[in-house]
Amino acid sequence: MKTITFNNRESSIIGMGTWRIGEGDLLKTQKEIEILKYGLNHGINVIDTAEMYGNGKAEKAVGRAIKNFDREKFQIISKFYPYHATPELIKESLEKSLKRLGTDYLDSYLLHWRGQTPLAETVAGLEAVKKEGLIRSWGVSNFSTDDMKELAAVPNGENCQINEDLYNLTSRGVEFSLLPYQKEHNIDFVGYSPFGSDNNDFLNLKDEVGDVAASKGISIFQLLLAWCIRSGEVLSIPKSSNPDHFVSNLQAIDVDFTADELELLDSIYPKPDHEEPLESI
Repeated sequence: MKTITFNNRESSIIGMGTWRIGEGDLLKTQKEIEILKYGLNHGINVIDTAEMYGNGKAEKAVGRAIKNFDREKFQIISKFYPYHATPELIKESLEKSLKRLGTDYLDSYLLHWRGQTPLAETVAGLEAVKKEGLIRSWGVSNFSTDDMKELAAVPNGENCQINEDLYNLTSRGVEFSLLPYQKEHNIDFVGYSPFGSDNNDFLNLKDEVGDVAASKGISIFQLLLAWCIRSGEVLSIPKSSNPDHFVSNLQAIDVDFTADELELLDSIYPKPDHEEPLESI
């Protein structure tokens, strides 16, 4: 299985997203928990969640899934609302997340998106909980290149370890300047929604993509996920609440592309040639 250096550790190149997990009935939630366990048992060692997801229900489901696993062998990322971005509210939100997750630390804690709180205050709050040992690193989500530069200019802003943004074949805006910036400054990139949003509503794929997948003998979803991780420098976090889909995701990790195939996909969905507002879901 391909791996990646992520958050200063060797990691699986895909993680497990948890948007909408834990929001259904008891049986549905139990199936979702079993898939998280399956992933941990098959080498996927990053789980991405947030206090926003189901108002804590996703974190509770993750907490149930990880109960009997060695906590040092996988990473948990969670995120806090921008209106919880003051030092006091960061700690309060973090403690609630830790309780729901049943763990005493997070591997990384991210500001979910920019709000009204000055970045300097947010960074101070994150540095404080890091010093307490409640988190091992911190980062941001849905930040543009300009946002990242502004963040780097505040005290301790250079300690940002992760930025998480929308990234898939049809949403490539991060490639123009954000990915190069993060690589230059050793900030890990997490790409969310490789398949679009719920029920893939955010994707409007052209028929030619299906032709490429068919020619490789893989599914469209395997192509989409394999494309996101093709560089070996992006951690992608597909969500799957279906066991068959999860197995398909695992198989996609080892899919490679020829130069001709990548050129063809670039012709269908061109890489950006200028700075543009980043999309988010």
